[in-house]
Amino acid sequence: MATVDAILAAKYPAKVHARRVAQALQAQGEAGAIYLEAQKTRMIEDNDEAMPFRQRRPFFYLTGCPEPDASMVYDVKADELTLFIPPIDPDSVIWSGLPLSPEEAAKLYDVDRVLYTSEVNATLASIASTQGGKTVAFAIEEQVSEGIQFKGFSQTNFNVLKKAIGDARVVKDAYEIALLRKANDISAKGHIAAIKAARTATNEREVEAAWMQTCIANGCKEQSYHPIFAGGANGATLHYVKNDEYLVDQATKQRKGNLLIDAGGEYRTYCADITRVVPLAGRFPTETRQIYEIVLQMQAACIAMLKEGVRWDDVHAQAHRIAIKGLLKLGILRGSEEELFEKRVSVAFFPHGLGHYLGMDTHDTGGYPNYEDSDKMFRYLRVRGILPAGSVITVEPGIYFCRFIIDPVLKSAELSKYIDADVLERYWDVGGVRIEDNVHITKDGHDNLTSAPKAIEEVESLAQ
Repeated sequence: MATVDAILAAKYPAKVHARRVAQALQAQGEAGAIYLEAQKTRMIEDNDEAMPFRQRRPFFYLTGCPEPDASMVYDVKADELTLFIPPIDPDSVIWSGLPLSPEEAAKLYDVDRVLYTSEVNATLASIASTQGGKTVAFAIEEQVSEGIQFKGFSQTNFNVLKKAIGDARVVKDAYEIALLRKANDISAKGHIAAIKAARTATNEREVEAAWMQTCIANGCKEQSYHPIFAGGANGATLHYVKNDEYLVDQATKQRKGNLLIDAGGEYRTYCADITRVVPLAGRFPTETRQIYEIVLQMQAACIAMLKEGVRWDDVHAQAHRIAIKGLLKLGILRGSEEELFEKRVSVAFFPHGLGHYLGMDTHDTGGYPNYEDSDKMFRYLRVRGILPAGSVITVEPGIYFCRFIIDPVLKSAELSKYIDADVLERYWDVGGVRIEDNVHITKDGHDNLTSAPKAIEEVESLAQ
């Protein structure tokens, strides 16, 4: 079997992606050409510096090109992919050096030819004339620059290309899996560095700094999302981003019990998304360890269910059933397992979805969530329906102690009887425990791409 680095030594498979998307478009009309633009260079308001650059994902998927201000045309019938790059600007060369030449770009990217952007309209017109003007040009309306013309095509469809690309991105090829595995491998190193840094850190930002240094040093210069470093009760905030509070109580000088780390590096546009919880004093406090064990059970059971054709809604429901069983055992919940499930009491402790598709975006395309769902257990589930082979999904169960969510249940005449407030009182300082891995769905099972340590003994050993 080829290694990750051996796979990634080849070109990103842009032509295969273009063919896949074109095939999906045929149902919308005779596809003649696909046109996409890269993200433009944009200047910071009231400043002469460019904004941080993030390539448009549809464009990257069909070109593998990370350059700004470029564009592409795919001639469907001729199966010809053309990349267009900006011509040389002599004034810019003084400051930034020479850009890629067409010859250099042709060697880097899986395209048939490379031209300058000044030749886009002529190329489109040539395709239309060759095909007799009876075919459709597909583009994304809000991503077409002024001056681009689709003369000669019978129609320009701006409505379906973005969705077609989004749906195609759900199933990854071997190259994309290698990119995701690489992002995970580097991120695992970052998590280990963060766990070690947490031994002596006095502020959340010190741990974040160790994480960032390791990611950048190993090839993940960009982050998949704003990382989370949440000490103690801060872990109850699902998307905590301050990362600047003390890990030592300023009054008692005692270290907080644990630190939740949700962080993933981005490698060549593909994302990792990993969450771990770290004991700040070398060993987990009793209450945190109890919750950690439940969440680990939730994740293990859910991952064991995964294979092609599994309904994600069912996996999510299974996570709630295991959470209920565990919280009942601790005495936090009261009542029968089935009644607690039917009343959705566990949603107060596990309010988010079990996971989401992962790829070029952290919350990747194709999940079709229903945020209007009247069933609060599934309202924030970002993927609904059947998992196909080739998809990559995060499995991230969690249990949280957030007063904003739990207090209304404690005050509810109908639901308060299901929670023992006296037992619950011992767990507020836990904040939250979430464990998240990135899993590749296969025909007969699954492949966990995440190697960051999560076993209690291993995490405690690193934290000591």
